[in-house]
Amino acid sequence: MTVLDDRTTAATWPAAYPEGYAVVDVETTGLARDDRIVSAAVYRLDAQGNVEDHWYTLVNPERDPGPVWIHGLTTDVLEGAPLFPEIATEFAARLDGRVLVAHNAMFDWQMIAREYARAESAAPVRQRLCTIALAKELSLPLPNHKLESLAAHFGVVQRRAHNALDDARVLAEAFRPSLHAAAERGVRLPLLECRPLTEWASSPERPRIGHQATGPSSYRMNSWRPSRKRPPCPYPNPGRYETDKPLKQGMRVAFSGDTSVDRELLEDRTVDAGLHVAGSVSRLTSLLVTNDPDAATSKTVKAKSFGTPIVDEAAYTQLLRDVTPADG
Repeated sequence: MTVLDDRTTAATWPAAYPEGYAVVDVETTGLARDDRIVSAAVYRLDAQGNVEDHWYTLVNPERDPGPVWIHGLTTDVLEGAPLFPEIATEFAARLDGRVLVAHNAMFDWQMIAREYARAESAAPVRQRLCTIALAKELSLPLPNHKLESLAAHFGVVQRRAHNALDDARVLAEAFRPSLHAAAERGVRLPLLECRPLTEWASSPERPRIGHQATGPSSYRMNSWRPSRKRPPCPYPNPGRYETDKPLKQGMRVAFSGDTSVDRELLEDRTVDAGLHVAGSVSRLTSLLVTNDPDAATSKTVKAKSFGTPIVDEAAYTQLLRDVTPADG
């Protein structure tokens, strides 16, 4: 267990750090882009990570609740809960003007952004911070990147795992010493931009609430994100991307790590531009897109070993605006 003191005061606090945080946890019906939030919790923190208040709500997902054996929220419990549009304003007020903090923040942000898109609105979030990324920046000696490991490192007791309110509390308590450690060491916080989801198309309707999955096997069959088959790229691979030149139709593009834009939308735009979405990196890969080129993921390691060009998401979205037609 690591215990940090409070030597870092307001007088020595980094001026570049955010002025407030919203520590968030959402429980969901699954992991796919058309899954829904069933509960949400927010702990609002001040600039130095001190708790200001907290909020929790159940949400009726208007479909089966998914993995009840994980989050414990049954059809009966959720049937009388408010719909997301009914809590959207209060949720937004909790997030407004703050950095969204979550453990695996890409997932929580994407689920929240999709719910707001369905409600024809947008969450007032401009930046997010993933506590996994922060733990890596601080080189914390964790056995893995689970929330329970981060909590144990800072001596935080987890009472109800996968309960949104308790998970948010645990994360808030673990985030404060992490934030102070970063401030004391002069570590730049790993902030990423949050772009509201403005494109939304519902998938085929799922069973509505009242038709509940009964166990892990049925959940995997009916609710887990299926592999998405895309038509083959009609253009031949012209080779690797070259710096300061445009992309060309047929190039093979791979993605790794967290992205601001919903990954499926980014991949859809890639396909629409006449490029091939590659699930892995090989010697034939034209380009790897990642916001964390120093991460030791299999894709970044292979890209570096093969000499595959690497660009970040912002550069890639600019390149997508001007893709050169394939030869012939």
